Amino acid sequence: MKGIIYRGLKQGLQVTWTLSKVIFPITLIVTILQYTPVLPWIIRQLEPLMGLLGLSGEAAVPLVLGNALNLYAGIGAIVSFDFTVKEVFIMAMMLSFSHNLFIESAVASRVGVSWWLISGIRISLALLAGTLINLFWSGGTEQANYGFISSSETVLSGWGEITLFGLQTSVMAVAQLALIVIPLMIVMQILREKGWLTAFSKKFAPFMKILGMEKNTSMTLVAGLTIGLAFGAGLMIQAVEEDGVSRKDMYLALIFLVSCHAVVEDTLIFIPLGIPVWPLLMIRLITAILLTMTIAFIWKRVDNKKRKDSAHEHSYSTF
Repeated sequence: MKGIIYRGLKQGLQVTWTLSKVIFPITLIVTILQYTPVLPWIIRQLEPLMGLLGLSGEAAVPLVLGNALNLYAGIGAIVSFDFTVKEVFIMAMMLSFSHNLFIESAVASRVGVSWWLISGIRISLALLAGTLINLFWSGGTEQANYGFISSSETVLSGWGEITLFGLQTSVMAVAQLALIVIPLMIVMQILREKGWLTAFSKKFAPFMKILGMEKNTSMTLVAGLTIGLAFGAGLMIQAVEEDGVSRKDMYLALIFLVSCHAVVEDTLIFIPLGIPVWPLLMIRLITAILLTMTIAFIWKRVDNKKRKDSAHEHSYSTF
């Protein structure tokens, strides 16, 4: 048992080091940018787009911060303004699809999936969701009630304080990553070497088949659904290296997860904002299932066509 724990610990440290090389610099840069004219300039450029989504210009602030940092930064910005329930729901839906964009897309690229594809899908889903909600929901005009949440802003002066705050935030991000990834890797090592992981994958296999993936992708999907893309990336990296997850299955898994990951946490944190969260959860889940099934179907048709074309070419050559 000690040997299993040691191997899991070693794997956890390796994965933490790999991911920290992405998370630390991006967190540092984005945190510092909050205190420069760069983010305010980006927000001003996005204000005309807010009107097309049925949002006031101030909505650009939580959307930019949520995408650049995380959902908590977005929520912190939401409670700084007076929005209607409809506006808050639109922003919550958009941020559910597209948040922590730099880190999570960079992490996805570590398992061989193009970062621009992941970012493009997430941004497209966010814009589509916001547009459709604005067009088809006529309610939610009352003022949103944020309950006990209050906004708080760290006031810093001088580049020294800003840089120090950025370094502290980055170190805390890596520490949080380590506290989750290392125990998770140890547990996964135990499950793998005891044979429990294989048994779990078999039970999860029917759902994987519906989504067009092999059963060895199951733990990648479960990890992303429960703890998110950034923290679940450790399992994804390990799955590619040790479980023989194919390129196609990893793409499909990531496409599913960019639409619907960390479903419990990312749904529950919106409850204090006074919006309906069940629609938030169901829209994400249904979108993820339908999008993944559609892409898997198209991928299969393209592969079959390539095989048929290859077979015809071979028969002509033989003749």
